[in-house]
Amino acid sequence: MVYGFWKQLKKPIFALAPMADVTDAAFRFIIAKYGKFIRPDGTTGGGPDVIWTEFVSSDGLCSEGREVLLHNLRFDKSERPIVAQFFGATPEHFYKCALLARELGFDGIDINMGCPEKNVVKQGAGAALIKNPALAKRIIAETKRGAGPLPVSVKTRIGFDAKEELLWIPALLEAEPACIIVHGRTKKEMSIPPADWEAIGRAAELAKNFSSSSGRTLIMGNGDVIDLKDAAEKAARYGLDGVMIGRGIFGNPWFFRNADVF
Repeated sequence: MVYGFWKQLKKPIFALAPMADVTDAAFRFIIAKYGKFIRPDGTTGGGPDVIWTEFVSSDGLCSEGREVLLHNLRFDKSERPIVAQFFGATPEHFYKCALLARELGFDGIDINMGCPEKNVVKQGAGAALIKNPALAKRIIAETKRGAGPLPVSVKTRIGFDAKEELLWIPALLEAEPACIIVHGRTKKEMSIPPADWEAIGRAAELAKNFSSSSGRTLIMGNGDVIDLKDAAEKAARYGLDGVMIGRGIFGNPWFFRNADVF
C-alpha cells in the first residue's frame, strides 16, 4: 500500500473537501493563505492538512475536450499536499488520468465514488459505483497502476438507496486504497438529513479489523462539521484518522486557523 504524504500528517487530519463549482484554484488559494497563521518563531500553523481539487471527468480528460478541463487541475504550491480528484466509470481512463496527475505534480489522487448528482450517476460514476463494487475495485486498481508513487484515496458515501456501509466499505478495503473518506449519508439522502456519524464509525472499525499485509487503510469522516473542535471531537469519538470539511468552510476562510492546537 502506497501512503505517500498521508504518513507524514499529524492526526487527526483535517482536510478541505472537493466541492463542484466551489473549490476552484482561486477559492483554494484563499483557504490555504488565510487558514494559516505565523507563530512567534516564524513557522506557520493552521491551514488544511490536505486539499482536494474539484472533481474532473476522467472521460473528458481522455477526449478531445481535454484542454478545456485542464484549468481545473491548476494549483499553487501553497496548497500542498494537494490531491487531484477524478470521476468516471472507465478504468482505463483512470489509469491515464493517474499518469497525468503525476505529470502535473500532484501529491495524491482521489476517486469520486460518492457524487449523487443525477448526470454523474447516469454515467455509472460517482455514487453509482456503490452498486457496482467489482467495477469500483477495477477502477482503484487501474488508478493505482498509473499512480506509481502517489497514494490513491476514495471519497464515497455509506450507501446508495439505503445504508450499506457494512458491505460497501469492505469491498473498497479489498482494493487497498491509502485512505477512504466516508460521507455519512446515502446517495438518496443527498445532503438533507443529518450525517450518520455512527455509520462512519462502523466504517472505521471495519478498516481496523481488515486483514492486510501491506498496511491499514485510513478512514476519514465527512458531513455537518461546524468547526475544528467539533471535527476533533468526532475523530476521537468515532475512531477516525481525520475529518474532511465541506460546507462548514462557507463564509469562513479562517476555519482551519487553529488546526495545530488539537
